[in-house]
Amino acid sequence: MSKRTAAVTALLAALAALTGCGEVEGASGEGGGATLTVFAAASLTETFTRLGETFEKTHPGTDVRFGFAGSSTLARQIAHGAPADVFASASHATMKTVTDAGDAAGGPRVFATNRLVIAVPEDNPGGVRSVGDLAGDGLRVVLCAEQVPCGAAARTALDAAGVTVEAASREKDVKAVLTKVRLGEADAGLVYRTDARAAGGDVTGIEFAAAAGAVNEYPIVQVADAPQPGLAREFIALVTGPRGRAVLGEAGFGAP
Repeated sequence: MSKRTAAVTALLAALAALTGCGEVEGASGEGGGATLTVFAAASLTETFTRLGETFEKTHPGTDVRFGFAGSSTLARQIAHGAPADVFASASHATMKTVTDAGDAAGGPRVFATNRLVIAVPEDNPGGVRSVGDLAGDGLRVVLCAEQVPCGAAARTALDAAGVTVEAASREKDVKAVLTKVRLGEADAGLVYRTDARAAGGDVTGIEFAAAAGAVNEYPIVQVADAPQPGLAREFIALVTGPRGRAVLGEAGFGAP
């Protein structure tokens, strides 16, 4: 096993642990072909998994492997030399970590937007109806850590709403917040509308006006020195093209 292969294997195992999965999420292609490694924000899990399956069908023998985690974690990994082909972030701030380090091949392209909603369990035990309710005494509210895009957006939106929330916990990414709400370990959490929709009937997403001032733009870029530069460009073309826009739109993402 080469040093580069060993590094990829170790990193993807670490990212699997971060996302709480036994292995990296993605679809397996035919053996013996090239492997395309895509690092993507946790909120892109469902849509990028679908697009990865599409890519494998149109590129027989290619295996698309994903590392889904908080954008800030992925950006740091790339800046520290993690070999990846594509990076899709949930904010410009985390993408800047990669571009400032000289680890982007060309300029990032915005391919989608997203905004926060209040996620509550199906039975809504806390009786949350509005953003102001999140400041209620005894309410267990979970938020993303402020260094990841969903946490930064939550801070902006709550400040705009004039609401102070004492978070019961700060989670590593938006999927971790959603999981606590789904399991009833929290009365409410701020997640992206796409994540609330993906949870189906397990949670209810409550829109609030202040979220309009904290919309996240999602940029994507080919990583400099990508092991598979040609495949990286083709995957980005898929994400930014008609098929990508359709899949993202179905999931609730906004257009760039």
